[in-house]
Amino acid sequence: MVTTAIVTDSTAYLPAEDLDGLPVHVVPLHVVVGGREHREGVDVGAAEVAAALRSFTPVSTSRPAPAAFLEAYEAAARDGADGIVSVHISGELSSTVAGAELAAAESPVPVRVLDSRALGMVMGEAVLAGARAARDGASLDEVEALVRDTCAGASVVFYVDTLEYLRRGGRIGRAGALVGSALSIKPILGLREGHIVPLERVRTSSRAIARLEEIAVEAAVAVLADGAPGVDVAVHHLDSAERADRLAERLGSRLTGSAVRVVELGAVVGAHVGPGTLAVAVVPRVAR
Repeated sequence: MVTTAIVTDSTAYLPAEDLDGLPVHVVPLHVVVGGREHREGVDVGAAEVAAALRSFTPVSTSRPAPAAFLEAYEAAARDGADGIVSVHISGELSSTVAGAELAAAESPVPVRVLDSRALGMVMGEAVLAGARAARDGASLDEVEALVRDTCAGASVVFYVDTLEYLRRGGRIGRAGALVGSALSIKPILGLREGHIVPLERVRTSSRAIARLEEIAVEAAVAVLADGAPGVDVAVHHLDSAERADRLAERLGSRLTGSAVRVVELGAVVGAHVGPGTLAVAVVPRVAR
């Protein structure tokens, strides 16, 4: 019997087929498009947000109310969980973690709230690893440690066509210094301690994507050299499927034996990075 469950939020962008049979509950974040509020992945998706951004329709995001997390904790408890690991988008980018912590105080079972310090499939792969361990009988402490170690060893690097959307949403962090750069600059960004930071500045899109590939390969090789039994790689995109597919194909040919897949960014993260974004998450497989 599964005694530990995982709750996460919709910015993990977990493919639905991966969740079959796993003790995972997903709480959707909210997106406001043209003054109307929607739940990510429920009644608004990436395509709608990309179209809104291209047409200059106002788009903003917000965390769910603590009650939404409490409902997920209560549902997990009804399903038999006697402990929960709650894993969420970086607290430097969203107040989601704070909402989960408020709800955890009211939960009928103990909840360990973890700030992933990341987003997307860094969270997603960590959640899947923890959920599989929980399904196989791992304790609350073991699941928490596995999720935490997976997130800590992972990295994400991304390319955006423009910094304008990050600037509008206030999520630009230390990358803000790039805003005044020449329009031809194509920034490569990363996450450090949960903040968006500039890594490199490249002059053209093609060179930026080539450099994105190199950085991802270097990160994967470093993870394997550090003793990880394997590495999972996810290529994220918003409204740029062809470029993402080509990038994933190249990464797959260079990282033989590693799992490489394409996962579209959803509405919440998409609202801040904008159409044309490409990102690569490199996540170690952590031995239990």
